[in-house]
Amino acid sequence: MTSATALRGPAPPPSDAEQLAQLIAELRAAEQRRGAATREIRIGEFTVPGWRVPLLHLAGLQTLTRNEAAVLRFLGWGRANGDIGTLLNMTENTVRTHMNNAIRKLDLDGVRELNSLAGLLFLPLE
Repeated sequence: MTSATALRGPAPPPSDAEQLAQLIAELRAAEQRRGAATREIRIGEFTVPGWRVPLLHLAGLQTLTRNEAAVLRFLGWGRANGDIGTLLNMTENTVRTHMNNAIRKLDLDGVRELNSLAGLLFLPLE
C-alpha cells in the first residue's frame, strides 16, 4: 500500500448517478442479447428465427454457400439424399459433398448432428 492510498482510505461508494449509469448499461446489454434471439438469421438465401440458431453454430451457418444451405434446408424437412439431388438438380454424390462441407464448416461430428441441426433450423413447427 502506498502512502497516498493510505491517506485517502477506502474508495467512496459509487454515487447514485454512477449506479444509474451502470444499471442503464446493463439493461442495454440485456436488450441487445434479447434482440439477437428475436431477429431473423440469414443462412444462404433462407432466413430463420434467431431463437432457432444455436450461438455455437451462428458464425459457421453464415459461411455456408447457397447450395449447402439448400441441402441443409431439405435435410431439415426430412428429405433423403436422392430426393434432395432431384429437387436441386444435382447428383446424390454432390449432395453428400455439400453435406460434408457443411459438417466441416459447422465443426460437427457427422451426419447425425447435421440432421439434428437441420431439423432444429428448418423443421416446420406446425
